[in-house]
Amino acid sequence: MAAVREFCLPFAPAELLRDDGSGRYVVQEVLPVCELPPALAAFRAAFRTSGALAVLQHFDSLYSLLHHFQAARTAAKEDALELMMQVMSHHSNELPAILDDSGLSHADRSAHLSALKMNCYLLSGLVDAFEMQAYKSGLLEVDPGKNKKSRTKVSGLLWEEEREQLLRLLTQLLQLDLRPLWSNMVVEEEFVSLMTGNCYRILENPSIGLQKYRATREAITHLLAVALTRYDHMFNATLKITQMLQHFEHVAPVFAQAVSVWATEYGLKSLVGELLREIGHKSPQDLVRDASGVKGYATFITDLAEQIPALVLSHMSVILCHLDGESYMLRNAVLSAMGEVLAQVLNGDQLEEAARGTRDQFLDMLQAHVCDINGFVRSRVLQLFARVVRCKALPLTCFQSVVSLAVGRLKDKSVVVVKNAIQLLAAFLSNNPFSCKLSSTALAEPLKKEMEKLQDLRERNRSAAAPAITPEEEWEAMLPEVRDAIQQVFQPLQEGEEDLLEVEETVESTSEQITRLLKKLNYKSAAHLAQKALCRFRGQEPFSGLTEENEEATILGVLKRLYIGSCPAENGEGPLNGDSSPKAVQKEQLQTELAKQEMLVLYLQDAYNFSVKITEALSLISKMMYENCISVVQEAIEFFVTVSQFGVSQALLGVRRMLPLVWSKEPAIKEAVLNAYRWLYLNPKGDSERASAQNLVHSLSLIMVDASLGTIECLEEIISEFVQKDEIKPAVIQLLWERFTEKSQCSSLDRRAAVMLLGMMARGKPEIIGSNLDVLVSVGLSEKAAEDYRLAQEVCKAISKLGSNSKPALEMDRTPFRLPQNHMLFGCLSESVSKGFAQPSSHWIPFMEAAVELIYKLAEGADEICAHLLQTCSQRTLDKLQEANKQEADAGVSPSRVSDGASSLPTFLLLHLVSLVGHVALQQVAHLELSVSTELRRRRMLKEEQKNKKHNGSSMKKQRPQISGSETTMEEELGLMGASADDMEAELIRSICETELLDGKHLFSAFVPLVVKICSSPGLYSDPALSAAAALSLGKVCMISSEFCESHLRLLFTIMEKSPLPGVRCNLIIAAGDLGIRFPNLVEPWTSHLYARLRDPCPSVRQTAGLVMTQLILKDMVKAKGQVSEMAALLIDPEEAIMGVAQNFFSELSKKGNAIYNLLPDIISHLSDPDCGIEEKSFHTIMRHLFSYITKDKQTENLVEKLCQRFRTARTERQYQDLSYCLTLLSLSERGLHKLQDNFDCFADKLQDPAVYSCFQTVLARFRRAGGKPEAKALVEELEQKMAASHNQGLDSAETRQESNETPIPASIKQKSKAISCRQPLSRDTRDEDFVTPQPRTLRNHKRAQKHPRSKKAMITFSSDESSSEEDVAAVLQEDETPTKTTPITRSSARRLR
Repeated sequence: MAAVREFCLPFAPAELLRDDGSGRYVVQEVLPVCELPPALAAFRAAFRTSGALAVLQHFDSLYSLLHHFQAARTAAKEDALELMMQVMSHHSNELPAILDDSGLSHADRSAHLSALKMNCYLLSGLVDAFEMQAYKSGLLEVDPGKNKKSRTKVSGLLWEEEREQLLRLLTQLLQLDLRPLWSNMVVEEEFVSLMTGNCYRILENPSIGLQKYRATREAITHLLAVALTRYDHMFNATLKITQMLQHFEHVAPVFAQAVSVWATEYGLKSLVGELLREIGHKSPQDLVRDASGVKGYATFITDLAEQIPALVLSHMSVILCHLDGESYMLRNAVLSAMGEVLAQVLNGDQLEEAARGTRDQFLDMLQAHVCDINGFVRSRVLQLFARVVRCKALPLTCFQSVVSLAVGRLKDKSVVVVKNAIQLLAAFLSNNPFSCKLSSTALAEPLKKEMEKLQDLRERNRSAAAPAITPEEEWEAMLPEVRDAIQQVFQPLQEGEEDLLEVEETVESTSEQITRLLKKLNYKSAAHLAQKALCRFRGQEPFSGLTEENEEATILGVLKRLYIGSCPAENGEGPLNGDSSPKAVQKEQLQTELAKQEMLVLYLQDAYNFSVKITEALSLISKMMYENCISVVQEAIEFFVTVSQFGVSQALLGVRRMLPLVWSKEPAIKEAVLNAYRWLYLNPKGDSERASAQNLVHSLSLIMVDASLGTIECLEEIISEFVQKDEIKPAVIQLLWERFTEKSQCSSLDRRAAVMLLGMMARGKPEIIGSNLDVLVSVGLSEKAAEDYRLAQEVCKAISKLGSNSKPALEMDRTPFRLPQNHMLFGCLSESVSKGFAQPSSHWIPFMEAAVELIYKLAEGADEICAHLLQTCSQRTLDKLQEANKQEADAGVSPSRVSDGASSLPTFLLLHLVSLVGHVALQQVAHLELSVSTELRRRRMLKEEQKNKKHNGSSMKKQRPQISGSETTMEEELGLMGASADDMEAELIRSICETELLDGKHLFSAFVPLVVKICSSPGLYSDPALSAAAALSLGKVCMISSEFCESHLRLLFTIMEKSPLPGVRCNLIIAAGDLGIRFPNLVEPWTSHLYARLRDPCPSVRQTAGLVMTQLILKDMVKAKGQVSEMAALLIDPEEAIMGVAQNFFSELSKKGNAIYNLLPDIISHLSDPDCGIEEKSFHTIMRHLFSYITKDKQTENLVEKLCQRFRTARTERQYQDLSYCLTLLSLSERGLHKLQDNFDCFADKLQDPAVYSCFQTVLARFRRAGGKPEAKALVEELEQKMAASHNQGLDSAETRQESNETPIPASIKQKSKAISCRQPLSRDTRDEDFVTPQPRTLRNHKRAQKHPRSKKAMITFSSDESSSEEDVAAVLQEDETPTKTTPITRSSARRLR
């Protein structure tokens, strides 16, 4: 074979065009594009004859194709790729035989080596070119305007099909032992880099991570594995992978999978350490600047730890340094690696000591980062703990500390952290090792008992325990005293001392006597007795065998022998050895029992502590259900569902608290609530369908115990949803009917709950009630109704669901459901109401109200039925009055009666009558405004529709050409006619209310004077319940007519102001709220008196006033002005419920555009006024809440200017301190800072006050911490200098004035004004002149007022039992004192009431 020039792999393609004289191969000519096809054909022919060595003669042809790749035709490129793959495949197949040929010449070896390099170079070039073309094609696919199909066919699908096959071909080549081709038997590094470079370039494509390219990724992994194992590619691979992780985020999961395969299947475990070491050596400062690189490293570490946690654990130390770095993503990655190691490797109880220590260190690090400065890190740590808990890898010793951390994170500012904290607590509950029931109250009792038992065992163990000192040690301790006693035995007795001890008859008794003396520390007597015993029992045990020559030593030996209890070693038995074995067994058993008891107490203590923490978390999480973040609300709901499984008593409160969320406008939240109740109540446990139904009914009945009206309405919405979706089984409905009819035994409370549940279900399916209406009437409203009015009331509410029409617009052609006037239902209702009227019962009034509402809702001619009912009840009242007149002479007036002249009546009769009158009046108005008006409109629309159909049918042919021209005009005319008809109907209803209902011919006119008299005579009618009912009835009657309302408004508001009864004031506030919606122009001048009730001393009145004002303001019935500061003052109310009302008000008000922003300056001025009486700390609390709604930069800038301007009008030190504090609550932008500088003169003179100066310093410091442009920082420094100068100048001038005693500072400025209580008790001594009638305002309907001049009303006064008393509350109402003009307030059309 002719000698060929050596082919050296170039660093750049251009190097092959330059001849440096070294004898290397150089491209002779770059062919033009037009000559490429013939050149490729020549190469193909040469390949058929010469094989793979043909490239030596035709390399330039393929090089030219690569050089003109963009300009070359697609067919030529595809032919070249196909040809090179054939060449490479042929060369790979013939190389093993060539390499095994021992007689291969140097020239042949060099030729094959050059051919191999050329083929690999050309194939790699084609890979790069096709890969780049495919990448660009993928980018162009984003543009839908191009021909996607043709583009993909040309460059996409072909390459994607061939790429995997080409990678397998290269892998096959590298698996050969290519070293003999090189003279030094070492494959050059450039060749390995050329082969592996193809893999890295393919991985640079962002789409490589898609699932459809999984086979390609596996082929790349296998090729690189061969390079790593056979060609020493470890170092280069480490550098290349590290670089790609830094620049290409998408390769992190790919490389993590590849490294995992290399380490587990190819034994390349050292690569894991090298890669982690490279990442660990990265400078934290460089990583902060390179966000994309940090993300790649973090993802790689996290994914690698998930797949091979054991190997990551062995190299964890090299990346721990990043825990102290500034990059939160790397901190997250390292902590995630720890979490995976804990969950998969360091779990279980069989860990070695070293592994246990590592586990504890990792847990400590994780706990430390729960309080990390970055919210994402805190969130990630909580996620990791949740995973560790679910894998049951968290030691019990850490349970309490981690739970405490999770509860603490519930108060975190970051929403993501709070969400994950809730998830962690839910994971703790679901995987807790303690119990399925975690009620702290249930656990406290067994814990107390077991602790008492443990204490008893400890006492027993202490008493039965062996002495800590052995008998020998005790003898050694007492030996000196015993020797002294023995020496005293040999001394003569002193005067008066007698030896009274005598030796016993036997040896045993004598021995016991000596032992007792020794234990009593009577050593001298013991020695005397031993001396005598030695003389008497010489040679007998234990006084024999002693060889001591000295008598003193002999006595000492006997005493020692007796005390220690040892016997001669010959027989090995002693008197004390017999009981040692049973005592040891007993002692061991006692210690075992003690250890078990300690473990039990520890377990119960941990369970109790865990339940206490969960209970603490419940109160925090329940408040999160009304957060703005949807995901947090969903997590809170799911948490309470989880808690409910474990019997925590407080869980029911959370389950109830989530009920109002069923009205949420967010579908996700509403669905979460429905799913929660579906899981809690629609999946009851039971062996049979009947048992499941009983459990379901019992659970739903429990939630209604002591439930408020709002809770019941929410539950009704949920149950109706379930019924509409057929999720409640017929067995449940059947059981409810059985309970109601008493076929199954149950309490009266269960019967009421059954009726309530049936009513709730009837809202979804009215036929549930309609099919059993006779049963409801005969059982619930029969003669037994008087026995349980509450049951009868619920029956009325359930039946009323028959009249509910949830979709009136879709059922305009459907006649409303009505029952005939003679239906048995209305007969039973009338009879029950009239019979109960004459009987005192606290539950009759609610039943009566429900009955009247039902009559007006379902009855034809409801007004006639109620009129008859009023006549019957009033006749009974008159009958009672006549009976009282007959009995007048026999007995005096009882305290439970009211008197008027010579007549007296039981109080409850007047109470019932007044309540009945008021409610019938209200329902009559509602009936006219809603039912009658709707029915008139429905009938009119039906007539118009029929008329239009008839007209269109008859004139379609005649008017077809003209329809298009006049269609718009006709529709407009019809629209105007419809609006005019609506107004006519509304005017008809209004005229009925104004002129007919209260005239002398109507039944109401007979009762209204009585209601007015009871209200205006609190001294005569002093019963609290009667006063409250009369006040409410007066408000209801005022709803009928604007004329009657206007003439009695002063009386109504006078009672509201002066009545000492909270019930009366509450009722009148509610009535005033309804009047404010019905007659806004009349009530508007009295708005200030409604605001005044927000300062009422009674909490229930304040709460009612807050609720009413919330509705009026949010419905735009009352203009929100500076008086809204009274609502703001409720934010610091001591009653939590009232505080919640105020918070809800401002939350809803914040959704109405810039409402809070517009009101804030006035609120600040009112609350900072010394006369308002708001303390400084309370003012700060209110402002923090209100300023949390200021989120727009424009609002902040304008508020800065407004607050600065307010400094000019501030009169006291407290006022400008409050203004400066408000500025600290704003997050200033650069423009806001300029506003502060522009208005510097407004507050410059106030900076001498230290508190004001400190607030402004806080504002500037916060802006500086936020960072900004250099110009802004310069502005901050300038402002600081100006403020410091003003502050110091003010201090100097103050000192000068003090020294010269000129014009002293007024005390009102030096001292804070004393707070005036905003809630003063009501007084009966208030003069009528104090109650000022509002100034007249413009009346919108002034012409109508001129047409119907008002007749003069009789004077109404407050009277009492003692008419001459000056303490009576008197309210005089005269025509010239009442407001005749009002400020018009636009109210909705009458159609809106429907």
